Amino acid sequence: MKKYILCLFMLIVTMQFCIAEQVKTLSAGISVNDVPKTLFGSWRVVAKLEDSNSYGTFKPQSADMWTLSRTGDTITLSNPFTGANAEITVKAVEGNLVVFSKKAPYDNKMLTDTVSLRLDKNNFKGINTLKLESFSLIDGHVIKTETARYIITGEKISGENIIE
Repeated sequence: MKKYILCLFMLIVTMQFCIAEQVKTLSAGISVNDVPKTLFGSWRVVAKLEDSNSYGTFKPQSADMWTLSRTGDTITLSNPFTGANAEITVKAVEGNLVVFSKKAPYDNKMLTDTVSLRLDKNNFKGINTLKLESFSLIDGHVIKTETARYIITGEKISGENIIE
């Protein structure tokens, strides 16, 4: 009987491990090596608000600088003007189309950026979708969700392919 229970336990643990590995493989199907090298470097980025459910929360337009770098399997987006630094998660790469996201918690809020851009030599065009969730300080549930969609354009300042 003990052998039967032990075998059943081992079977369940093995199945859970296999399922976990399978899910990990599916969710991590994009390799950092799939990202075009031209994405890495410094970019001057201009954003114009296209749509929002909270126009008072989000800026109508902005100009910024993004530096995208890679160390091993980690891609980091930093902004030397603000000092912001975040690891990004690559969601999709199809040729010169790159989709990535990042999350930034602060206070009782979580800001999620999802960027979809199409690279064209030393430029890109795309959309940056923002979701700002505010959480209750009492029980942690979401009390407000504010969204915005920006049209973004980028011009390469430095990095690979800047001089051809």
